[in-house]
Amino acid sequence: MSLVPLATARQDIAGYVDALVLVYTILILAYIVSQWVFAAGARMPYNRAVDAVLTFLRDVVEPYLRLFRRFIPPLGPVDVSPIVAVLVLQVVGRIVVGLVAG
Repeated sequence: MSLVPLATARQDIAGYVDALVLVYTILILAYIVSQWVFAAGARMPYNRAVDAVLTFLRDVVEPYLRLFRRFIPPLGPVDVSPIVAVLVLQVVGRIVVGLVAG
């Protein structure tokens, strides 16, 4: 039994996990920016494509952010839970990638 395919598989899995963390971080940032735009008063006319994207972002990101909002109250008008959520995601992602890659 050769260890080279196993090592390659571990690197591939580590790469997938790293990519997943990056994509989810980008989705969180896109959701935050869209919420800031709407909080600033910008309202677009109804567009099905934009609504589908915003609904997708909300459905994917809100359950994760809700975990942190449960424990971290907003500081006045500023919600710091997304910052903590991204930091936790990055740290846990690096730990998992390090453990998988060996």
